[in-house]
Amino acid sequence: MADYYELLGVSRDAGAEEIKKAYRKAAMRYHPDRNSADDAEERFKQVTEAWEVLRDPEKRRLYDQYGEAGLRRGAGGGPGFSGFGSFADAFEVFMREFGGGGLGDLFGGGAPAGEQTRRGSSLRVSLDITLEEAARGVNKSVRVAVMDPCERCGARGAEPGSEATQCATCAGMGEVRMVQRSMLGQFVSVRPCPDCGGQGTTIETRCRDCDGTGRVRAEKTVDLEIPAGISSEDYLKLRERGNAGPRGGPVGDLIVRVDIEPDPRFERRGDDLVLELPVTFAQAALGIDLEVPTILGQARLSVPAGIQAGQVLRLRGQGMPRLRASGRGDQLVRVHVWTPIEVSREQRAALEALAAVEDAPPEPGRSEDPSFWDRVKAAFTA
Repeated sequence: MADYYELLGVSRDAGAEEIKKAYRKAAMRYHPDRNSADDAEERFKQVTEAWEVLRDPEKRRLYDQYGEAGLRRGAGGGPGFSGFGSFADAFEVFMREFGGGGLGDLFGGGAPAGEQTRRGSSLRVSLDITLEEAARGVNKSVRVAVMDPCERCGARGAEPGSEATQCATCAGMGEVRMVQRSMLGQFVSVRPCPDCGGQGTTIETRCRDCDGTGRVRAEKTVDLEIPAGISSEDYLKLRERGNAGPRGGPVGDLIVRVDIEPDPRFERRGDDLVLELPVTFAQAALGIDLEVPTILGQARLSVPAGIQAGQVLRLRGQGMPRLRASGRGDQLVRVHVWTPIEVSREQRAALEALAAVEDAPPEPGRSEDPSFWDRVKAAFTA
């Protein structure tokens, strides 16, 4: 295993906020939905393990002093930390920290201590929406394949008329403990019981529909309410809409990653939108009032006389709604002076008349002669 500090790209004296930012960046880079590399899931688990250790002062102290062996031992002989067994466990940690609070309960916890049933896994799906839908908010439906509780056996896993009995191996606890001694002290590992699969019971006759698992495959349509202002970095989480747990275990969650399709008109910058607006030389010189597109319609924009190429005008309140807050961003309109590739005879004559009276452009870094645009207007109105 690589050094936790190297995994996150931080120094050994990095502060909590720096470590958090580094973990978020690394997790977004290695998340399998964004990274198609074969080792993406493993790298995601590794950086999440590094975060879980370095965010906790006691775990970080043990790691700094004893390395991974100190983590496995734990403090004071207590339970240690040995990383994540599955991507789903690591993803739950990511959602706990960066799930985008306000979009639903993003803290899907496991089963309470001592409970023998296992929680079903969470489902992850992607949903594409347009920028306009993100601006307005929209209701969508997604079709998902899930594991549902078996109706024939009531999710017990046993054929009707058959009983489930306490597992003799784990005495109904659903887990077995192994004690090992090392130079660092006693190490206790806890694992699901191999005979009952962590259920605490064994079945005499398995249900013919679910083969003893207590759940069957199904397809469902799930309705989603997408809030206005959502971005491609936000996740929605619907509690208990994922896979049912084995033999009546709690239902997992449905996690929806929202991807916003690019809009050819606008560039999104947080809550602001940027529109590139081409204008003719005459419009830039003389000024003009124009109707320009906004994400939800049209707006009147006054282009002042003498505007320079690249200058930005602001339409306040015409951007994206602020998620989890009131108000909207702005629409920024960047003006570009459009130069025609071909000109007609009349246009050429007008441009030649202008060329006869116009001055050279100002030197870089100097303000323009205030009389320059007056002479431009005179040339076009002569």
